[in-house]
Amino acid sequence: MRNSKFIAGTLVLTALVASCKNEAEQTAEKNVDRYVVYVDSVNKIDSAGRLANWEAIEAGYEARLAEADAALAQLKDKAEAQKRVDESRQKYEGVKIQAENDAKVKAAADMPATGTGNSMADTLFGTGKVTGDDMSFGWVNKDNILGVYETFYENFKKNKDSYSRQELDRVKAWYEALDARKNTVEKEGLSAEDNNKIAAIKVKFSPLFRWERLTAKGKENEAAKKAAE
Repeated sequence: MRNSKFIAGTLVLTALVASCKNEAEQTAEKNVDRYVVYVDSVNKIDSAGRLANWEAIEAGYEARLAEADAALAQLKDKAEAQKRVDESRQKYEGVKIQAENDAKVKAAADMPATGTGNSMADTLFGTGKVTGDDMSFGWVNKDNILGVYETFYENFKKNKDSYSRQELDRVKAWYEALDARKNTVEKEGLSAEDNNKIAAIKVKFSPLFRWERLTAKGKENEAAKKAAE
């Protein structure tokens, strides 16, 4: 009799454990599905929609990616799920590159088309250095690039509170163009000492810019809310 009760109890416990495992795996599969569906939905958004909502899209993506990565650890047979996650990750990276390119194009389009009357660029880089929509930064070389970064950073820090969100988009486009030029200059003999100093400036600039971009958007939303009242 005792053996029968023991066996019955064991079977019930086993069934409960199996049920929990099945439930955990089902939840994991749903989270993988949520990730895949989210990426597919981002793919369907047009360029203007992505550009206007990219920060929210990125935040949503990171949340669902974290869920999917955690889900993979819950699955015994995860080969198929891993394949789906990897494919969606690649798909999203393609969308992200396109969104970043669209942002650069928009920022360039917002800049003055002709002449040297771009006061923002003149302040950040020196009068007449950046003209029109030229983002090549061909005037930057191994001998002056450190000074360019120093001037850019110090003047951004000095004027950061006066920039709108759209102006900060321009700043980002110029900064990325300068970084692209740096990759070329490094091959032309940029000294290790100057390279290290530039790296230190970049470490200071990145969090400062992110904060200004975040607060500028908050101010913009607050102004829009007041205007609607």
